[in-house]
Amino acid sequence: MNNLPAAKTISKIRLKKGDTVVVLSGKYKGKTGKVSATHPNQNKVTIDGINIVKRHTKPNRAYPQGGIIETTKPLWASKVAIYEPTTKKPTKIGYKLDKDGKKMRIYKSTGKEMK
Repeated sequence: MNNLPAAKTISKIRLKKGDTVVVLSGKYKGKTGKVSATHPNQNKVTIDGINIVKRHTKPNRAYPQGGIIETTKPLWASKVAIYEPTTKKPTKIGYKLDKDGKKMRIYKSTGKEMK
């Protein structure tokens, strides 16, 4: 048998830094927040104020005092959806070409351009 790990598939994350998203499932279901970082290799996104974990750290150069430090961990990209401000509901992201041939992101539910 071959003991090599399975090939990883990197799926395209349509979310970008600064997008407002809604969490669809899990402990933080229904909460909204801004995307602070995307991790395409892991298929995850980090959202401000969502999925905060406490980490007990020993004193080191970065934290000379040590103690309990709260950090934000990434969520799976499939568990979040972009927040559509006009309908105030989560929706998917699509792409459309404008007159100049430039690709722009749109809300799938309404067809409006994202800003």
